[in-house]
Amino acid sequence: MAEAATAPAATASDRKHYDFDLRPDQFTHWQLSVEGDIARLVMNVQEDKGERDGYVLKLNSYDIGVDIELASSIQWLRFTHPEVKCIVLSGALDRVFCSGANILMLRTSAHAFKVNFCKYTNETRLYLEDASASSGMKTLAALNGTASGGGYELALAADRILLVDDRSSAVSFPELPLLGVLPGTGGLTRVVDKRMVRRDLADVFSTVAEGVKGKRAVKWNLVDRVAALSKFPEVVEEEARALADSVEKTTTPGIELARIAPDYRDDGFDYEYVKVDIDEATRTGSITLTVPDSVGPSNADEAYAAGAAWWPLAAFRQLDDALCHLRLEYLEIGTFCLYTRGSADVMLGIDAVLESGKDHWFVNEVRHFLKRALKRLDLTARSFFAIADEGSCFAGTLLEMALAADRFYVLNDPDSPVTLGTSTMNAGPYPMSNGLTRLQTRFLGTPDSVDEILAVGGTFDAEQADDLGLATFAPDIIDWDDELRLAIEERASFSPDGLTGMEANLRFAGPETMETKIFGRLSAWQNWIFQRPNAVGERGALNCYGTPNRPEFAYART
Repeated sequence: MAEAATAPAATASDRKHYDFDLRPDQFTHWQLSVEGDIARLVMNVQEDKGERDGYVLKLNSYDIGVDIELASSIQWLRFTHPEVKCIVLSGALDRVFCSGANILMLRTSAHAFKVNFCKYTNETRLYLEDASASSGMKTLAALNGTASGGGYELALAADRILLVDDRSSAVSFPELPLLGVLPGTGGLTRVVDKRMVRRDLADVFSTVAEGVKGKRAVKWNLVDRVAALSKFPEVVEEEARALADSVEKTTTPGIELARIAPDYRDDGFDYEYVKVDIDEATRTGSITLTVPDSVGPSNADEAYAAGAAWWPLAAFRQLDDALCHLRLEYLEIGTFCLYTRGSADVMLGIDAVLESGKDHWFVNEVRHFLKRALKRLDLTARSFFAIADEGSCFAGTLLEMALAADRFYVLNDPDSPVTLGTSTMNAGPYPMSNGLTRLQTRFLGTPDSVDEILAVGGTFDAEQADDLGLATFAPDIIDWDDELRLAIEERASFSPDGLTGMEANLRFAGPETMETKIFGRLSAWQNWIFQRPNAVGERGALNCYGTPNRPEFAYART
């Protein structure tokens, strides 16, 4: 049965565009302040400021706009305030921290938007966790009131959770009993994998709509500590100070992040280093990333002086922004070709600075941002074909884009030589969600191939790339155009649902991690449960929520 309410595919003239790069003075729903080495991020969602009409953001419930501000906050703090050691998350409403994703927003959203919204919110929570693991920026979730659904999922991303003990505030996952769905942005996974809550207790917790509060929440390890309302501010300060004192951070000033936004045209959009072309008739597109003419900064100090203009940060911020726009604005464009333009030697020179300067806080932060952007590419539900043709430079960091693609086509033409290459950046700085490098994942069955490829070092040509197993296909110039055209046409003709499932299964070979579990289960839960009549049918739980009607379930287990 189809969803009760879906939105038609947008056209170039009516497509809604989002701004994914905000600054604190532009925030509507969050209040951000920095006091020495502690930042305070207070959730104060404005009910009438949703991203579209048709719902009210009551009780600190959120939509994509609220989460864009949260993601912008984390990025801004990591680059502009590297001295921050602890972020304190709290709510501005009385007895409410956050009630989760807005139900009416979910009910009236197209299915594809719902899934991409949930994916974006989970990537934001992972970004918060990465800030702790990679940048020494810990998080305290100071729950001044009830945290339910996505609100508790946000708290689970923190290093510590403090809950006010006021006899009413609780943590809860009410999705199953009230909505017929699940906490789809990593909730159940984090409860048992991260907080290691006992399975039987997690079962009870996830089926009790009112949740768990007070000492029981601590006993079950759903929160780390509770504090009486009268002592809550004092305990917040104590906990924040302890987290801040547990890490050492730089005293070097941060950088200002230049604003980025695409320049839209009818058939795509552009940035300084990234160009996106869209063919709506064929449901295909391309992403082209351009390398500068020279390496630029030659060491960490020069890179820091360049700040947000340093090419790897500027270009990959643009790529990351482009992927967000494609996911939420161009839902019907399913197949993309990835191109690079420039010198492979220049790219390897930039990689050399990324490696030699890794102990500088700024270069380290750039490396982690590149890691995040490449993960965003891995996790984007689109088909990607990397195309190495004349003028391309899939080397080092840019080779990671080709390794992230579903296929890699390399032109083997002596008259139009293609240059590829590897660097130390292919050997570990950009792990996938499975904890392996893209080379390790590609050659899971032949691990010696990874050492062989890395041992080559520097640049190599198309024939050697093919011999090393880096190319999926390496056609000559005679077959090149036809082979590409047929492959792209075929891909675009397949079921998008089948492709999403296939790609998600094939991209993450190897060990299971909390992160791969989250995204694998998110895809399964959201693409199945969110389309079942028990959830979104005319008398499904999601549509009956907030009405006098009781949901009607088909009770056959599948």
